[in-house]
Amino acid sequence: MQVNFQRASTAGFLIALGIIYGDIGTSPLYTLQTIFNEGGQIDKALVFGAISCIFWTLTLQTTFKYVIITIRADNHGEGGVFSLYALVRRYGKWLVYPAIIGAGTLLADGIITPPITVTSAIEGLNMVPALAAHIVPGNNLVMEIVLVILLLLFIFQRFGTKVVGGSFGPIMFLWFGMLSFAGIRQIIQYPEIFAALNPFYGLRLLIDHPHGFWLLGAIFLCTTGAEALYSDLGHCGRPNIYVSWTYVKLSLVLNYLGQGAWVLLRGKPGLDGINPFFAIVPDHFLLVSVIIATVASIIASQALISGSFTLISEAISLGFWPRIKVKYPTEIRGQIYIPTINWILFTGCALVVLYFRTSEAMTAAYGFSITVAMLMTTVLVFYFLRYIKKWPFWIVGAIVTVFLLVETSFFVANAVKLLKRLFFLVFELGLIGTMYTWYNARKITIRLLKFASLMPLLPDLEKLSHDTQLPKYSKHLVYLTRASRHEIETRIIDSIFDNPPKRADLYWFVNFERADDPYTVEYDVEALVPGKVIRVNFHLGFRVQPRIGIMLRKVAEEMAAAGEIPMAGRPKDFKFIIMERFLSYDNEFSARDNFILNAYFSLLHLARSDSSAYGIDTDQAVIEKVPLVITPVSKITLKRIDRKPH
Repeated sequence: MQVNFQRASTAGFLIALGIIYGDIGTSPLYTLQTIFNEGGQIDKALVFGAISCIFWTLTLQTTFKYVIITIRADNHGEGGVFSLYALVRRYGKWLVYPAIIGAGTLLADGIITPPITVTSAIEGLNMVPALAAHIVPGNNLVMEIVLVILLLLFIFQRFGTKVVGGSFGPIMFLWFGMLSFAGIRQIIQYPEIFAALNPFYGLRLLIDHPHGFWLLGAIFLCTTGAEALYSDLGHCGRPNIYVSWTYVKLSLVLNYLGQGAWVLLRGKPGLDGINPFFAIVPDHFLLVSVIIATVASIIASQALISGSFTLISEAISLGFWPRIKVKYPTEIRGQIYIPTINWILFTGCALVVLYFRTSEAMTAAYGFSITVAMLMTTVLVFYFLRYIKKWPFWIVGAIVTVFLLVETSFFVANAVKLLKRLFFLVFELGLIGTMYTWYNARKITIRLLKFASLMPLLPDLEKLSHDTQLPKYSKHLVYLTRASRHEIETRIIDSIFDNPPKRADLYWFVNFERADDPYTVEYDVEALVPGKVIRVNFHLGFRVQPRIGIMLRKVAEEMAAAGEIPMAGRPKDFKFIIMERFLSYDNEFSARDNFILNAYFSLLHLARSDSSAYGIDTDQAVIEKVPLVITPVSKITLKRIDRKPH
């Protein structure tokens, strides 16, 4: 059944719950526990201040920034940092860098969110009396259970989520209902806790508490999944996000209030190793709640993994990432599987579990990546509101100033965690460095392409096609080109006319460009020489996998049926000439270009071949090597010596 996401519906509401809110929805598992552990002695000021800060963070950061403002920046219904970048990139070349940094830090979040949510849930078994002696946070048994769950989760990715995806929404609906129920049970016993929603208590905590400002690092944990509200916009639509967020936020706030009420009713200065999330659950329901929490944490992890695949797929399409293998495990639109990224993420998650061992240690290192990603989104949102929505500068300036003030505070508070998270910093720098290198190297190589007018060459191509004294190279000879309509790369001219010349019945010059619309699949054709030289331009959305071989044959069939070309031919009648560059030794360039290009060609060995990336079968592809010369070596000092014969 196809769900219409242009209006709110029950199906859309459940899909939103299952896809979007896993991360932010499981944050009550560890947020208040972390705040109270870092805040020292627990008293009313700390509890009220913490809940006040959480409530207003969810209101300003999640509701105002993402639900009200950012999801307006939908790119034909799709969201996410690259969708946003595709909308605003024409307003500044430098905007590529916020997009790259935002994407890199979001991907880095993919190696800590699954471990922290699953570990927090499994540690909840410690509250079950019969299991307390066996389930101890940080012991080998807990880590083994977490690693097995994560391994099964990542193995399952190759099959897609079609089978169980339909159950995610109802399970998360049950999860948020459980949050509300558990919270209300405690609130009834301590209704004064509602006063904690007053922003006064939050401000007093930040000003008066010895660790006040630095507690923002722990408070930020309540909103770490906010970016998913925008990233997953295309999966459920704006109206369903509005409705579902109302339900989710109410459930979260009730649970945080309930945890606060329990802590104050308990009247002790510390938690003594107890997680207040599980403490407010009725004893007879504890085991069931741990099971539901575990399933919810798996759903949260699944959503984040799927988001990582989408992000990398978009990066490949926009030229930010090496072309790697992308699979489509189901017929569901947009559902993809990237094997290399899947196992890189699993390796990272496993190392996080083995290194940090407990959820408490993980939360101490959590948050920095997301604050950076949010700051980068804010930069791009400014350009969207100012130049696409054309809102007045003073309104946009005021909105962005609020965002920057909040996010910069969280950034500074989380920056002190850097020493605890050097492990992640290496991962982030690797991701951002890869995107920076690939993008800039492609800019250099594209800049060096030389073009010539194609029109004067058309008579020569027609003559070559009719020259029966030359052996026929192929019936359909295809070149991929970056040139504008009536131009062609000089290297393609050399390939066709140099010895031996390549005679063909039809010459195809195929260009494909990325459209800003994520799922565009269009083409246009120009017969430069009717029946002999054809120019085809494919316009593909940045979420569409190019399959040029199949697409071009479809074009040929349609043209043959319309009488525009004599015959379509069979797959083996097509030959695609793939021009692959290699870095020539005849080069001298700056240290920056040297680093970028050497790194680029090293990455190129790990990437898919052009034929595979463009969807061209290997039996149809012919590889031609072309040297890349940026600045030819101009000075070589050689001294000739004459050797006298003995």
